Amino acid sequence: MIAKYGIIDIGSNTIRLVIYEKQSEGVYREVENIKVTARLRKYLESGKLSTEGIALLLHILRQFQESTRFHQLQHVICTATATVRQASNQAYIQALVEQQTDFTLKVLSEYEEAYYGYLAVVNTTSYKEGITVDIGGGSTEVTYFRNRELLHYHSFPFGALSLKQQFIAADVPTSAEYMQLQRFLAEQFQTLSWLKQDVPVIAIGGSARNMVKVYQNIISYPVYGLHQFEMSLIDVETVLNYMRVLSVHELQKLEGLAKDRADTILPAVTVFQSLLKYTGAPSFILSRNGLREGLFFQELTAPLGVPYYPNVLEESFYLLAREYEVDMDRVLELMKHAIMLCEELQACHAATFSQQDLQYMRMAVKVYNIGKYIDEEASSQHTFYLLANKSINGMTHKDRVRLALTASYKSKLSFKTYIRPFETWFTKEEQRAIRLAGAILQLAATLHATKRPVVQSLKVEDRGDLCLHIQCSQTVFAEKIQAEKQKKQLEKVLKRNIELHFYM
Repeated sequence: MIAKYGIIDIGSNTIRLVIYEKQSEGVYREVENIKVTARLRKYLESGKLSTEGIALLLHILRQFQESTRFHQLQHVICTATATVRQASNQAYIQALVEQQTDFTLKVLSEYEEAYYGYLAVVNTTSYKEGITVDIGGGSTEVTYFRNRELLHYHSFPFGALSLKQQFIAADVPTSAEYMQLQRFLAEQFQTLSWLKQDVPVIAIGGSARNMVKVYQNIISYPVYGLHQFEMSLIDVETVLNYMRVLSVHELQKLEGLAKDRADTILPAVTVFQSLLKYTGAPSFILSRNGLREGLFFQELTAPLGVPYYPNVLEESFYLLAREYEVDMDRVLELMKHAIMLCEELQACHAATFSQQDLQYMRMAVKVYNIGKYIDEEASSQHTFYLLANKSINGMTHKDRVRLALTASYKSKLSFKTYIRPFETWFTKEEQRAIRLAGAILQLAATLHATKRPVVQSLKVEDRGDLCLHIQCSQTVFAEKIQAEKQKKQLEKVLKRNIELHFYM
């Protein structure tokens, strides 16, 4: 059974409709995502949203209505944040929306706006403690969570658009304007002592995404994906200094920056810089997911009776298995024999494995050779590209590349080709550990060449050469041929000869 959910997010700068499709086994995907840069903040006059602003809002909602009706949506959440929340004619706006469209407008409180951003972060990252920041057009929400529980929240009455209007008169800010903006932000953040935490700052929202895109282009980042991308204060200041001298016209041409954010990106990045300075945070992390996804996760996790998934990474691998039709019975067999090989090699001192190494191995088993879903002949290449470039909730970019290198391992030559853009990411010891895990996984996979659970036990004996004794429940032929062919990859990593002995 397929269910569809629509979420409309009416912000101070943009208005967006996102439609999700959720299948009965838990897999969901976006089927439509429409953004309109409405700048409703500009229509907030003397505390009221003007007639012109209301007309613009209703016009956009009627356009969205065409999509929601086409998809026959029975469930549409329509929310508004700072500008409508701050408007004294809020009730009038809500009544007009209900009269003239299919939607019922819910104006989120400051707490709700902050909460849904936090909810998106704890459901899509592995961080158990952190500060979240979401810069809208007219407000900035911050939260602090520990052990994945929300402890503090605050909504500042300023956003990227309102800061631009208040502090920057022309395209390029003067030194005096910029210093005044920085002083203002420092004073605002100093009002919240709980922000002083030695934890990552996790940013959500369009301004953060655009800043990261610009930085990735500056450094020629070798993989795609924004979610859980990590930057330092110096990295943020690199982007800030790069953009500070550019006019709005020049910013509009900047690779990675959306045209409609050219005039507000500088105040937004200054907020990130000021927050990182005040908190002393060790890193700045981007969450691709924010308020809209938080609203959606509330729908998804409602049957669980808790606001977040117990294990974000496990949920990600479950969804990957569903999406790419992974045979879970085969995964369990492969897992058993890959870990058994690791334990046997360690027992005879041919190799050593940390608990982290074994955890990486277990993850790689779950997505081993996943690229065959696209093409069997080029499965290694597809496996590497897919895993290296696909956002996996709960996994850093470095771990994602390590997973891709392990699960796609074919030979030392292909490994060198895949790792070339990432060589500085991994030490020589880490690279050897990846090759070892990949070669073990590859050899273990040959023991399932006919997809029969025929292997009962494995034993490694050191006789000068390593002897791998494989006890089987039935006669094996294809498994023996494949294992003899692939054992050389493990021999190269261990620098030991391996003899294979099959028994019944």
